[in-house]
Amino acid sequence: MQLIDLLHLGQPRVIGSWRVGEVLVDPGPSSCLPVLLDALGGQPPRAVALTHIHLDHAGATGSLLARFPHIEVWVHERGAPHLLDPTRLIMSATRLYGDDMQRLWGEVLPVPAERLRVLHGGGRLDGFQVAYTPGHASHHVCYLHEESGHVFCGDTAGVRIADEGPVLAPTPPPDIDLELWRGSLGLIARWRPRALLSTHFGAYHDVERHLAELSDCLRRFERNAELGEQRFLAALEADLDGRVSAEIGRCYRQAMPPEQCFLGLRRYLSRRG
Repeated sequence: MQLIDLLHLGQPRVIGSWRVGEVLVDPGPSSCLPVLLDALGGQPPRAVALTHIHLDHAGATGSLLARFPHIEVWVHERGAPHLLDPTRLIMSATRLYGDDMQRLWGEVLPVPAERLRVLHGGGRLDGFQVAYTPGHASHHVCYLHEESGHVFCGDTAGVRIADEGPVLAPTPPPDIDLELWRGSLGLIARWRPRALLSTHFGAYHDVERHLAELSDCLRRFERNAELGEQRFLAALEADLDGRVSAEIGRCYRQAMPPEQCFLGLRRYLSRRG
């Protein structure tokens, strides 16, 4: 089991891709593709397992398949249309990132339909249990590797850059749902995993404490977002200042930009009414 640090924008410990035998979980963005290809060492995976289709997790999928057309892609049914035709995904991301799109994420190529293995939530697949885990995204899934007991949790288990760092919730637009997210954390807990393997960033074995801290974060983020952007941003900065080094703080802010976290929560609160 290998964690590939994709060195996003040259920064370590922001985005990781996990290799488990012949399966690659979340290849990351195309802007990091040279790093990923170097790490693969000419041995491409048989399958790419996507937790969700956000560009920091899945943006390189089409580019990877253009080089290795035999690869099979696992994705939830709600995300599959956006891999086939990423036009709306690109438009949505461009509203957030503007002129930084290319620098941050690189090219986003479509995935051929015949390469997709569409998931519906639940069931077993090539040594993994698959669960539908919405909350961060409406099409998010997690994968329990049955042999190791490790869960590949994408963003559902939050952002944690180091053992001593806080567990924080990435809440960007467009479809954050905190109630669904809490339910997904309960599902992961019922798996009783030995470790949580996160894209942002690393493996954590203190599963019960990690999930409890993330649940607390969801409540805190919701409460602070209700008080407005300035209060939310100040509180998020307080979560980092004094708890982690300046270097680790940069990793958190790159993995989950604070202003975007507020925008996602504001959208959720407006829908909730």
